[in-house]
Amino acid sequence: MRLTAEIWVSAYLTRLRLKDIPAFVVAHGDDTGGAVLVKLNTLDGQATLFQRSFDLMTGARNWVVLSKGDEAEVDAAVRRQRGFDPDLWVIEVEDREGRHLLDEDGLKD
Repeated sequence: MRLTAEIWVSAYLTRLRLKDIPAFVVAHGDDTGGAVLVKLNTLDGQATLFQRSFDLMTGARNWVVLSKGDEAEVDAAVRRQRGFDPDLWVIEVEDREGRHLLDEDGLKD
């Protein structure tokens, strides 16, 4: 059984908070089945947008880069994705060091 989106987002925000990494919900999606995008803002005008991807060949779930570069361009990618999927969650992480924790156990797969 998979976690609901709301529980996953809450746990993710808690993990970030425990590492003193600021993060907040930009868009609240569907509580049970909404997909999640994570925007990493490095506070230098640059950003990276991560999306959970499912590999049909292996069954693995991995975080992949959906968009990277100028923050305004990444924000435009978020708006496009929200236009396709209004149930989408968007979490913004702000960290000059580029930490997002998506590569840690329990979050990376």
